[in-house]
Amino acid sequence: MAAITAGLLVLLAAAVAAPAHATDYTVGDSSGWSSGVDYATWASGKTFAAGDNLVFQYSAMHTVVEVSSADYGACSASNSIQSYSDQNTKIALTAPGTRYFICGTPGHCGNGMKLAVTVAAGTATTTPASSPPAADSPPETATPSGSTPTATTSPSAPTTKPTSSSTGAACGGEARLAMGVLAWAAGLAGLALMG
Repeated sequence: MAAITAGLLVLLAAAVAAPAHATDYTVGDSSGWSSGVDYATWASGKTFAAGDNLVFQYSAMHTVVEVSSADYGACSASNSIQSYSDQNTKIALTAPGTRYFICGTPGHCGNGMKLAVTVAAGTATTTPASSPPAADSPPETATPSGSTPTATTSPSAPTTKPTSSSTGAACGGEARLAMGVLAWAAGLAGLALMG
């Protein structure tokens, strides 16, 4: 009887300690990173946690530029934290906080190609920040030039990796729920054996 109880306690400890897997969020879903998508609405129903990834899929006429809050509001890519142009960019959300992304092609950010996401610590449940209001200037109407910026990196900056699939937005929550049910069942079985 003691061996069964000990085995159930080990199972319970493993179930509670097992981490939920990360979720890959394809920005804009099937529309990808392109003009004409409301990214604040896209992000509003999602919970982003440290360990998740943003996957940007886009054409050669777009870029992904990570910027500060001020540059996000001003739609300025001149002081970028990180810039990507590989057309399939995977960005790891490694720490809690708000991250800001814009398209660096002139006029695109001003026309709505911008995304702000609030990253929660591990298992916390929060919703992403909505887009702050744009600067009080009319949207630019310049056409994109033939050149695209190349990716720049700094030692602490996130890396890009191509990805071919997304695990779906509900996956992390489902894994946490399954682990909770498993822990509850193991605890109940342990109590039944003891009594």
